[in-house]
Amino acid sequence: MKKKVAIVTGASGQDGAYLIKLLLKKNYKVVAALRRNSNINTSRLTSLGLEHVTSNFSKAEIELTEFTNCANLISKLKPSEFYNLAAQSFVKTSFDQPIYTTHVNSLGVLNCLESIRNFSPKTKFYQASTSEMYGNPINKIMNEKTEFAPISPYAVSKLYSYHMTKLYRQAYNLFCVNGILFNHESPFRGQEFVTQKIITSLVKIKKNKQKFLLLGNLDSYRDWGHAKDYVDAMWLMMQQKKPSDYVISTGKTYTIRDFVNRSSKYLKMNIAWKGSGLNEIGYDTRTNKEIIKINKQFYRPAEVNYLRGDPTKAKKELKWRPKYNLDSLIADMCDAALEKY
Repeated sequence: MKKKVAIVTGASGQDGAYLIKLLLKKNYKVVAALRRNSNINTSRLTSLGLEHVTSNFSKAEIELTEFTNCANLISKLKPSEFYNLAAQSFVKTSFDQPIYTTHVNSLGVLNCLESIRNFSPKTKFYQASTSEMYGNPINKIMNEKTEFAPISPYAVSKLYSYHMTKLYRQAYNLFCVNGILFNHESPFRGQEFVTQKIITSLVKIKKNKQKFLLLGNLDSYRDWGHAKDYVDAMWLMMQQKKPSDYVISTGKTYTIRDFVNRSSKYLKMNIAWKGSGLNEIGYDTRTNKEIIKINKQFYRPAEVNYLRGDPTKAKKELKWRPKYNLDSLIADMCDAALEKY
């Protein structure tokens, strides 16, 4: 039987690395599609033993904002599945670089869809959508029917690609799906994301390699899962008979403060809080030293205050269940940081 071929964009990122590992276990031929400047940062792939080209694993350069480049790769390989995980995915950066964010996250997706429509219409397409598209809705639990109200350039760009993916499914009868993934973390999470920043900083503070952890809004709620669980859901979406969109989440939500408290507890640090707003501090009760401060530069111009997903559809139709909860996720990230530092 001929092996399935999968292209994974954003292959140097957290999700890309875990997804490629999963696909190889399932006996796919996998092409890691990387931007030229991403080829120098493949540490996640290397740590999973994916640094060398094999009969089942190879790398290819891709620039999503160049239609010809996308079209050439897709027409040449005619993959069974195309997972688009590439994006400018840092929300705060999207306010500083809205044009670049839109080019990559919106027009880049359109280039992929047009390439598939014209040169490989049997290719199944997965688009990495995001819970940030919901903004601050009235409903406190978000599912596939919740109205979107994006409040960042990142979320707006992702909403465009979400609707384009649906349009190509409906208008051209292509197998296109959106995974509306809520926050998902792992030891591979980038340092620019708050969860990794919290854990890395606490570990460094514990080892006397850093004095302070600087944070923004401590009372933002997020639904956090593990990236390993979420790439399982991506693959399951692509195996269905009919394409559809799915919310992937744990169904539970916690504040940034909760994440700090649980992380510090796992690291056997005693943190207490005093003050409020920009003047709030976290201090080590053993030494009475201030180790956490609030800095207004880490507040977004428009803040998403509450995110909690409803994964009922994914559990029912995909038979998907997350294996990690928040505490086991934190343990995995802390153990990796302790080993690293």
